[in-house]
Amino acid sequence: MKRVVILGRGGAGKSTLATNLGTATGLPVIELDKHFWGPGLEATPRDRWAVLQGELTRADQWIMDGDLGPYDVLDVRLHRADTVLLLDYSFPRCAWQAMRRSRERADFWLWVWSWRRRHRPLLINALTTHATGAKLHVLRNPRATARFMAQVRDNHNDRQS
Repeated sequence: MKRVVILGRGGAGKSTLATNLGTATGLPVIELDKHFWGPGLEATPRDRWAVLQGELTRADQWIMDGDLGPYDVLDVRLHRADTVLLLDYSFPRCAWQAMRRSRERADFWLWVWSWRRRHRPLLINALTTHATGAKLHVLRNPRATARFMAQVRDNHNDRQS
């Protein structure tokens, strides 16, 4: 696991997982929201976003967290990924987490609401098309994520012994 993409509905905990995974593995974490959103939450144009991701994925090791929904250009980072983590958490859990985190725009809430029905199928299609060599882990709840992280820590500790 050297190049990890973390995807999922808004509020699922992608950034938290990326931080924890980075701590456990020593891999550098790249939070895509910080690179994508400009002042006033202005979206980076698709062509520019693809080029910027190409630059970010050139490194040999990274964890990239972020799912930008309808704004995203997934294929660039999926082509380079060796591992994909898909947080497939429920709407109530994600909505609660998002409300606790900050105020969000209406388009964010529309994305969160429609994610499983509209955006998840697009992600699955992108994964089967562009991440053919990557190991996919679908994590459906925080317990599954905790088990995954425990396994990563155990494997990392075994390698260091």
